[in-house]
Amino acid sequence: MYVVVSYDISEDKRRTKIHSILKSYGQWVQYSIFECELTLTQYAKLRSRLAKQIKPDTDSIRFYFLCACCQGKVERIGGEQPRDETIFFVDGASDG
Repeated sequence: MYVVVSYDISEDKRRTKIHSILKSYGQWVQYSIFECELTLTQYAKLRSRLAKQIKPDTDSIRFYFLCACCQGKVERIGGEQPRDETIFFVDGASDG
């Protein structure tokens, strides 16, 4: 599933930790926004890890789920292009 994660964290140390966690799950696209392609298991782990780091009374993390149709409608002007996470396997065997 494709998830846009935004966060508003009041303290620098916690904000840095949240950023670090998110970097291991997705692509940083703007100051407090990541785009992530996740399985359900990855999402559950990510959500759990983030929940342990925040102070709910002052911090906020939002998850926006985009269907494939909506994901295709995302427009970008400038900035880093999305990474292509497609994996290709090449068969090294020779027939000749």
